Amino acid sequence: MKKQVIALAVSTAFAAFAAPAFAQSSVTLYGVIDEGFNYTSNSGGHSAYQLASGYAQGSRWGLKGSEDLGGGLKAIFTLENGFDVNSGRLGQGGRMFGRQAFVGLTSSQYGAVTLGRQYDSLVDYLAQTTANGNWGGYLLSHPYDNDNTDNSFRVNNTVKYASPDLSGFQFGGTYSFSNSTNFANNRQYSVGAQYATGGLLVAAAYLQANNPGTTSGGAIAGPGDDENFDSKRLRIFGGGVNYTFGPATLGFVYTNTNVTQPVSSAYVGSIALPSGENPSSLKYQNFEVNGKYQLTPSFFVGAQYIYTLSKFDASTGNPEPKYHTFGLMADYNLSKRTDFYLQGAYQKVAGDRTGTALDDAYIPGSAGVSSSQHQFAFRAAIRHKF
Repeated sequence: MKKQVIALAVSTAFAAFAAPAFAQSSVTLYGVIDEGFNYTSNSGGHSAYQLASGYAQGSRWGLKGSEDLGGGLKAIFTLENGFDVNSGRLGQGGRMFGRQAFVGLTSSQYGAVTLGRQYDSLVDYLAQTTANGNWGGYLLSHPYDNDNTDNSFRVNNTVKYASPDLSGFQFGGTYSFSNSTNFANNRQYSVGAQYATGGLLVAAAYLQANNPGTTSGGAIAGPGDDENFDSKRLRIFGGGVNYTFGPATLGFVYTNTNVTQPVSSAYVGSIALPSGENPSSLKYQNFEVNGKYQLTPSFFVGAQYIYTLSKFDASTGNPEPKYHTFGLMADYNLSKRTDFYLQGAYQKVAGDRTGTALDDAYIPGSAGVSSSQHQFAFRAAIRHKF
C-alpha cells in the first residue's frame, strides 16, 4: 500500500511538470550593429566626412517569440527597435520599437495573421529582388527610395496576412487603418506575391496610401516623421526576377511610383523641400539591373545600375529629369557573425532641369543633396550580428 501511495505521488508530480510542456514557447533576443565611415563628394557644395550607422542593415535589437498552441497553430510576436550607434538615439521617429511591433497567430496549413506596426507587401515580396533590399542596403536604394524597397516607412495600425509556402508560391497583403473618424484619411493597403523554384525568384507587389504622412496617428506617420512622400495619394507597383546559378545571382527589377499632390514643404525621401517646390504630381519609373558573385564562402562582390525616369507636373512646366545610379559592394565575413564591407555609389542627373532641389543629385544615405547634378558616396563599415 505504501509503495502504491509513493508511486501515485511521483506520477502526479511528473504530470504537474509535464502539463506546461504541451504548450512549448520560446523567446529569442537578436540584433545587428552596423557602423562605418561615410564620405560624400558634394553635400550642398561641400565634401562631408561622417561616422554613420545602419546602412547595409539598420542597426537594431529585437525580441521574437512563439507559443505552440497545438494542431499546427502558434502565437507569435516581434518587437524590434532601431537605433543610431553614434548617438544612441532611437530611430524611426524616436519610437521604442520603430522597426516592427506586432502579435498574431500562424498556422502551418493556413498562414499567418498579425496585428501592429509592420512591413508592407513591397518590402515583404518585391524588395528581395533589388540590390538594396537583398544584399546592398541604404546606399544602393532607388532615388529618394521612392518605391520604399529600402523601408523608408513602415505601416502602423496594420492587419497583415501571409500565406504558407504553396510549393514555392507565397502571397499576402496588408491593410492599415487611419485610426481616425475620417476612415480613408491616411490609410494604406498592399498586396504581393512571389514564386521561388530552384535558383529562380519572381515577385510582384502593389501599394496604395491615401493622404500618407499627413497625420501623426495614421497608417504612415508624418509629417517629417517616418515617411517618404507626404501627399494626397501614393501608388507604387512593380515586379522583379532573380536567378541564381552556381555562385552568381543576376536580377532585374521594375517599379513605378506615382505621387499625387505632394504637400507643400513636404518631405521627399527625407529631404525637406523649400516652400514653393511642390509640383502637382511626381512620377518615377525605376529600371534596375543587379548582380552578385560569391567568390568564396566568406567573400562576395555585387554591382547594380539603376535608370530612373521621372516627371514633375507643375504650373511652371513638366520637366523630366533622368537619374543614372551606379552601385558597388564588396563584403568579407570575418566570422559567422561579423563582416567588413565597402560600398560606393555614383549618381548623375540628366535631362530636363526643374530649377529646384528635385533635379540635383542625391544618393539615399549621403550627407545631403548635391549642389550639382553629380554625387559620389563611399562607405567602409563593420557589421556584427547577434
